[in-house]
Amino acid sequence: MTTKVIGIDVGKEKLDVAITTEKRVREWSNDEAGRAELIEWVVAQQVSLVVVEASGGYEAAVVSELVEGGQEVALVNPTRVRAFARAEGILAKTDKIDAGVIARFGATMKPKARARRKKEQVELNEQVTRRRQLVLILTAEKNRLQTASAAMQAHITSHITWLQAEIEALEQQISQAIKANPTWAETARRIESVPGIGFVTAAPLVADLPELGHLNRQKIAALVGVAPFNHDSGKQRGKRRIFGGRTSVRSVLYMATLSATRHNPVIKAFYQRLLDKGKLKKVALTACMRKLLVIINTMVKSGQDWNPSIS
Repeated sequence: MTTKVIGIDVGKEKLDVAITTEKRVREWSNDEAGRAELIEWVVAQQVSLVVVEASGGYEAAVVSELVEGGQEVALVNPTRVRAFARAEGILAKTDKIDAGVIARFGATMKPKARARRKKEQVELNEQVTRRRQLVLILTAEKNRLQTASAAMQAHITSHITWLQAEIEALEQQISQAIKANPTWAETARRIESVPGIGFVTAAPLVADLPELGHLNRQKIAALVGVAPFNHDSGKQRGKRRIFGGRTSVRSVLYMATLSATRHNPVIKAFYQRLLDKGKLKKVALTACMRKLLVIINTMVKSGQDWNPSIS
């Protein structure tokens, strides 16, 4: 392997590809045929890393196929890449420029390659994602029903019934997939043993956070995006803020934390202590999210069910 790095800027219809050893930027179509040609070219380059910028899901297929093809692939946040471009003094932004920036970002920052996921993990993730999408649509339809005319209410009600059936079918598929995998089943069971947490929380954690139980508390909190970052300068101490991380996991964890502040004795007491100290509710909730995540991570890592002494 050489130290060459490839950067890919992903669009809905095309892939702009740069390599650190050349100025030329190549282009492939973002379809099955185009991705097949791209992967064949990537393999021939013998690079140490392929860096792909996240692009609202349009990158999913190429990342999956590159990983299946044996490539080391890092999926990076566009915000980090844009900050790197500004540091280089590059203010212009085009797909071809971005591809070169992504390649240089990879060579300089050396982002960690994503773990290779088995087909079953990818399918479970897709099912959980689809359920989340349908729930959002269902919520929107229920809101529309309240203000719809009598003529439209029957149509919306019919759609709501269909959505509810689809969500239920997906939940059954997700449940069956988790039960069929002993590791997932055990992880889900441990998560559900936490007071205030059920299947709706456990399934996304299993699907979207396979690192659960394999990282320490600091790394798992940073990965999900519930670790506070300092904003200090000289003697000034700025507010600590959370940033980045896996939005899908954090959203599920937020809802679980709201429930836990009412039904979980450990989180409820911790939340109240923070409020008694004068912490804002949103600050206290963020701290509770982090604590709940750390507890779950510790349980999975140590092979324990819920125990109030775990923290």
